[in-house]
Amino acid sequence: MTGEALMTITGKQVEAGQAVYTKPMLAVYDLLVLGFSNRLVWRCPSKHILALYDRYVTANHLDVGVGTGYFLDRCRFPKDRPRLALMDLNPNCLEAASTRLARYRPAVYRANVLDPISFDASRFESISLTYLLHCLPGTIRTKSAVVRHLTTLLNPGGMMFGATLLSGGVNRNWAARRLMAFYNSKGVFTNEQDDLESLRDMLSEKLTGVTVEVVGCAALFSGRV
Repeated sequence: MTGEALMTITGKQVEAGQAVYTKPMLAVYDLLVLGFSNRLVWRCPSKHILALYDRYVTANHLDVGVGTGYFLDRCRFPKDRPRLALMDLNPNCLEAASTRLARYRPAVYRANVLDPISFDASRFESISLTYLLHCLPGTIRTKSAVVRHLTTLLNPGGMMFGATLLSGGVNRNWAARRLMAFYNSKGVFTNEQDDLESLRDMLSEKLTGVTVEVVGCAALFSGRV
């Protein structure tokens, strides 16, 4: 299935997965999602994701699915002036993150990563995609297009890392099951069939040295091209 066909079939679902990130929502995102939900519902306190950034982020980095820029604002880059780029479909997220990270003068790219990405700049040494996959429509097989498209933007040996919320192969408490079901019913999440084994298999198709650590119902992953 081509990227064009995929967009024709899932355009409404793609829109639903990112439309919730309005400016008012982004104003409370850090507190509501990265604070309350991560700690008490998903049981993956944000410090674990921040540690993933500290471990793998490079001075030549692309962040995909940027949210508010919270982790990039707090992580330790290996250089004071990294080359930083932000990629997202939602213009509100791009505006919020680029404003927050203005000290790094990030390049900004609006793109649907389920489609092939037209990119004429230099490649990156690291790419992060945090809390992106569970917001994308389709199955893990469908979402493998994201990894396939983004690895073309990495230099040989470059690192891809991130986090996603799973429904299978992880322990979900009552609150996590209920909130995931609600988000899936609204199209904000599409992860009812996302499980740990399928995630590992999908990542291993394009990446080497894949690691996946489960914290609560979140999977923190990494691998190299």
